[in-house]
Amino acid sequence: MNVREMMSVLIMFVLVSISHVSALEACPNCGSMQVPYPLSTNDNCGNPRYRVYCNNGSLEFLSAQKIFYQILSINPSAYKFIIRPPLIQKNTCYSSDLDVGGLLLDENSPFNISTHNTVMLFNCSETILLSPLNCSSVSPCRQFEKVEAEGGCIDTLCCSFLKDSAMTSHRIRVRVGGCTAYTSVVDFNPDRTVESWNYGIELQWVPPN
Repeated sequence: MNVREMMSVLIMFVLVSISHVSALEACPNCGSMQVPYPLSTNDNCGNPRYRVYCNNGSLEFLSAQKIFYQILSINPSAYKFIIRPPLIQKNTCYSSDLDVGGLLLDENSPFNISTHNTVMLFNCSETILLSPLNCSSVSPCRQFEKVEAEGGCIDTLCCSFLKDSAMTSHRIRVRVGGCTAYTSVVDFNPDRTVESWNYGIELQWVPPN
């Protein structure tokens, strides 16, 4: 093989390699939402460790308890996305994921709960008053329950807290005998109205090596 032939083979190899990498870099849109690398909806795109799911045009995150949560927005430059909090069932004060104990992330996955979430817990037992959580009359949860009266959580014992780095970054827990419902607001601003709060649970990922 002469030099020209060797160069042709080398160029072809490089082009095939670039094409292969490019194919793995981004998954097709899910509905109207882009799926940026490294998020992956199938084995042929993205990074399979960063698996999310496209279900009937809705991009969703699967918890360790096998519960799907809709992805509302993605900020790839900050390695973050926001999922929809579970519904609080009508006329009850139970979150839709109460049966599995709330949101749980696989500790071996690259995802964790960010420190930008203000979590509000509802229908809590009195033992929670021994915790450092904000269970006062001025807690944000009091504002929420007045607006969301249909949820059945009005006048229950409720508390709120900022999900900081001192807490587990893989769980928001609810249970019968503790607190049975929750919601979350990203980048909570006390000066904004309840209706304009950014409801969601912000998750972040560790970028691939």
